[in-house]
Amino acid sequence: MSLNNVEIQPENGWLGLGKARIPTPGVSERGPFFRLMSQFSRYFGRSEVPDVLLILHIHPKLFWAWLHFASRLMPFGQLKARVREKIILRTAWNCRSRYEWGQHVDIGLGVGLADIDIIRVSRGPEAFDDAHDQAIMQACDDIFRDHVLSEQTWNTLKKTYSDKLMLEIILLIGQYVMLAGAINSAGLALDPPIERKLQDFYQRIAGANLGLPGAH
Repeated sequence: MSLNNVEIQPENGWLGLGKARIPTPGVSERGPFFRLMSQFSRYFGRSEVPDVLLILHIHPKLFWAWLHFASRLMPFGQLKARVREKIILRTAWNCRSRYEWGQHVDIGLGVGLADIDIIRVSRGPEAFDDAHDQAIMQACDDIFRDHVLSEQTWNTLKKTYSDKLMLEIILLIGQYVMLAGAINSAGLALDPPIERKLQDFYQRIAGANLGLPGAH
């Protein structure tokens, strides 16, 4: 895949952009599942079924159990949507998952994130002035790199969140690390409508002279 010259990307680039290893099921293979998921996808702000769901449904027994769990984190979790989307975006960036990043740039903008919020997410904790946002970003980095929240990260977040929501933060990060691994390994390309929205975002931030972030 050829990326344009305004696209921001992690150090060492995105993963899984070569030839698809698992082809997306065609229309003739979708049947009743496709019609059901078309209705469900509206909860995720999608008019069409994202290709990631079609890929995961290749293993139906795992898919339905995963979907029940995943939907309790997004969109039906108890974290504020803007916080949730910052977490998912930072996790996608850490995992170098362009599909996950593109999907949640669009979703994040839809729940009220500004372009500059997304740029700051790509830069990491130090790009935020607010201690809460710094700790949320650091939690993503801690779990991704060390598989444990540092004492400082935990103590900062506990000023805001109950034990219940601390668990939700940790499980949300873990869920999207797992999903990124599946997406990257399958070589899934971003759905064309979301690709267009992602390119609109890149053109907009370039035109606004917001600057391109370094990779962290």
